[in-house]
Amino acid sequence: MTSAKLTATQGAATTAGPAIWLRRFLALDAVVTGANGLAYLLAPGPVGRLIGVDPGLLVGLGAFLTAYGVAVGVLAVRARQPAPAVWLVVLANLAWAAASLVAPALWFDASTAGTVWIPLQGVVVGGFAALQYGAFRRRAA
Repeated sequence: MTSAKLTATQGAATTAGPAIWLRRFLALDAVVTGANGLAYLLAPGPVGRLIGVDPGLLVGLGAFLTAYGVAVGVLAVRARQPAPAVWLVVLANLAWAAASLVAPALWFDASTAGTVWIPLQGVVVGGFAALQYGAFRRRAA
């Protein structure tokens, strides 16, 4: 193999890696968010009693999270994710993470389980945002 062919092949490998990781991080986000949304949507009474959040609110959050999970999943399976869509997911995840970290103190009189669960899900979603952002930046480089 000539050095020109080797360089071109190596360049393709290094740019494909971050693109694959971005798709994986988006897909993982879609699965986790969708599952969380379905739990809220399909079992708002038991989940609400467990975490101390009104079941009616959980139905609305469940519908939103399920739809969001589907949208992120659709983005994940695309051959190439458009930059504005990735930025929107990262920013939405950061907003959700921030809201989840302060929600028990500001908006909810959550149970002990809810006081742990709500910020914990915020940390997970913040982690998704960080992973997606990092993979997106490496893909763009």
